[in-house]
Amino acid sequence: MPADLARLYDDHAQALFALALNVTRRDADARDVLQEVFRRLAARPALLDGVENARAFLLRLAHNQAIDILRRRHTREAPGMETEPESGMGHPFAASARADEDGFRRALAEALGELPPDQRAVVHLKLWEEATFEEIAEILDISPNTAASRHRYALDKLRARLRPLYNEIKDLWTTSNNS
Repeated sequence: MPADLARLYDDHAQALFALALNVTRRDADARDVLQEVFRRLAARPALLDGVENARAFLLRLAHNQAIDILRRRHTREAPGMETEPESGMGHPFAASARADEDGFRRALAEALGELPPDQRAVVHLKLWEEATFEEIAEILDISPNTAASRHRYALDKLRARLRPLYNEIKDLWTTSNNS
């Protein structure tokens, strides 16, 4: 592996894997995305010529590859068979030592899994990559307004889905502090 490619891998593989895992919801598919992105770069190093933001470019390649995998999966499997993410490197919902925190992480992972892939990608880039809507727009090849709208719709869905859990935790916390 050329030194530049190794450096790119070291600098960006975890972020690419996390995005791919969030979009595809399968560890094996996320690994396939990562492998394909770096295979393409190894075969055609000129892809990076003139690229100002390597991370944004690589995230875009990973997102596009993840969407391709979802399309292929959709043609092979019945709709609605999307699975939970498996454990893997950089998994944003790794188990916690606290049971309450574990329950929240599971609920958040399930809620994110219910979002459409385009909204899930925007939320991932906003939360875990701390990207601006302009950066998200560049990565996903959409307008900044579309990125902001997808983010808003996703947050509305997450809020509605997680509200009962929030209320339960708030009630438990209030009860335990008043005792």
